[in-house]
Amino acid sequence: MKRRRFIAGLGSGAALAACAPETQEQICSNSTQRFEWKLVTTWPPNFPGLGTGVNTLARYIEELSAGRIEVRVYAGGELVPAFEVFDAVQQGTSELGHGAAYYWRGKTEAAQFFAAIPFGLNAHEMNAWLYYGGGLALWREVYEPFNLMPFPCGNTGCQMGGWFNRPIESMDDLKGLKMRIPGIGGEVLQRAGGIPVNLPASEIFTALQTGSIDATEWVSPYNDVAMGLHQAARYYYYPGWQEPGPTLECIVNMDAWNSLPPDLQAIVRIACQATNLDMISEFMARNASSLEQLTADESVEIRPFPEDVLAGIKALTFEVVEELAARDPVAARVWKSYQDFMQRSQPWQAISEQAMLATKLL
Repeated sequence: MKRRRFIAGLGSGAALAACAPETQEQICSNSTQRFEWKLVTTWPPNFPGLGTGVNTLARYIEELSAGRIEVRVYAGGELVPAFEVFDAVQQGTSELGHGAAYYWRGKTEAAQFFAAIPFGLNAHEMNAWLYYGGGLALWREVYEPFNLMPFPCGNTGCQMGGWFNRPIESMDDLKGLKMRIPGIGGEVLQRAGGIPVNLPASEIFTALQTGSIDATEWVSPYNDVAMGLHQAARYYYYPGWQEPGPTLECIVNMDAWNSLPPDLQAIVRIACQATNLDMISEFMARNASSLEQLTADESVEIRPFPEDVLAGIKALTFEVVEELAARDPVAARVWKSYQDFMQRSQPWQAISEQAMLATKLL
């Protein structure tokens, strides 16, 4: 223990020596400050990929800060209900929150663009837009009135289209369909004649098993197997038109953020970015093995959506988004940035990622 303290002392001394004289008072004098933060989430406790990703974020922050920021994680319902994370962080009940921005559409409709838009940007494109295409600056502008600082903090990659208790062979099969689906995807389903339902993760399996809902989208094979959804419905459809690249978020109470010295702010920012990379890497690996399990399960039928269904849903999607932009000036600005980036990205995707993936099918 004495040796550890000696080494730590050397590190602190080196850090102090490295500070320029004009910044020593601002940064170096804060090196002993300690913060105890709460992190509330929308996910079940330790849920694979999502919940464990939040645990990873907390661990990164604590390790990178050498314990100067201690983070205690609360799963959905442990401190606040899953869909009250936004309010809890805004009000300062918790310093940190983790979830998906489309859950907060009731606060600001523009938030949905920073999670997922049906038939929109994939995970790589979302990161490019947010980090290098102006998306993150817009996100922070949208959240500023709510006293929140957002960071991209995870992505599952392209999701599956969902679990259905009956086949979907035409647009008529969507009429009257009661489905758990959030965000703009839910609006699209409603316009197609379906009934969207927004449920937290903890309630989805029971609702599908008991027939309270006819279908649900959740994530992809890794999470869907963990949830046991293959035991509650037979038909598993792809692709996940509703969430081609869903970004998850870490939101920080602005007062708590401003209380951090610059070096700890950098640590939180870097921990979020590391978690963003870590989560999508995990999902890419785990989805592959979970899909093998589902493919071998004779009680599961993995099916593509019919082309005319996808075409019909896509047409409705852009009707919904254009109407949203027409009624909400903030959403209109975000949509213009999003759409402009998507139009620039598509030609490159066509001759890079899409072209390369096509060769694997030859």
